Amino acid sequence: MYPFIHIGPLTLGSYGLMVAIGLICGFFILRADFARRGVSADAEAIIGITGLAGLAGSRLYHLLESPAEFFADPWPQLFSTMGFAFVGAIIGGFIALVILAKRFRIPMLLMLDVASPAAAMGYGIGRIGCLISGDGDYGMPTKLPWGMAFPNGIVPTTQSCVEWGAASDCRVHPTPIYEFLVAILIFWILWRIGARALKTPASNGIVFAAYLVLTGIARFLVEMIRINPRSFYGLTNAQAASVVSVVAGVALFIYSRKTPRQKIRA
Repeated sequence: MYPFIHIGPLTLGSYGLMVAIGLICGFFILRADFARRGVSADAEAIIGITGLAGLAGSRLYHLLESPAEFFADPWPQLFSTMGFAFVGAIIGGFIALVILAKRFRIPMLLMLDVASPAAAMGYGIGRIGCLISGDGDYGMPTKLPWGMAFPNGIVPTTQSCVEWGAASDCRVHPTPIYEFLVAILIFWILWRIGARALKTPASNGIVFAAYLVLTGIARFLVEMIRINPRSFYGLTNAQAASVVSVVAGVALFIYSRKTPRQKIRA
């Protein structure tokens, strides 16, 4: 694994590099979606602000999952480049998009619809950063032929394998690859839903509702083979949040079907 990439005197974190690539890809997707919808908006500002808000929310949520540890020594942890949470990224990004929708005079649900395919793609690419750095987002031991070992990762598998009762050189599920592949599929589905919505009187919010449902289901399933601790009724924190995401997505879909499409204010 390569937590850091050295280019002469320059040292780059592999996770941060992939997040940056994800944001760049998200920008092009966002701009293309605005263009096909005939919406005039500053895609550069939107993706930049939303990306930063998502990273901040992701980091803060991760820290608050262990509040006692965080408040015991907050500053080094606050500015560490390790430890991010998917749920926090959604919350931070959502808040930013709501504010930006008002700033650019775009209906909130339309803004969320446009951002959803970009978010799906950006998340998937960011997961490749987790894989390259070996930051501990892997799954349980497996004997499947595509299992991987992360002996030199930020969170190496050697000790974890022993704790699970396996050999120290065991291979584990490369869950970041699973999530990347599913993210590509979700992006494609959302893009197609958006294209179809443009040809019908469908209300705003349909694409975002699908995003909440699909990403919630995907994260719930991948958590079944990951190593995160259980908290709510045998569920991990991410699984509990995924259930909320799916329920919210279904509720939004029902609401959107009954609500007339909002027009962009001049």
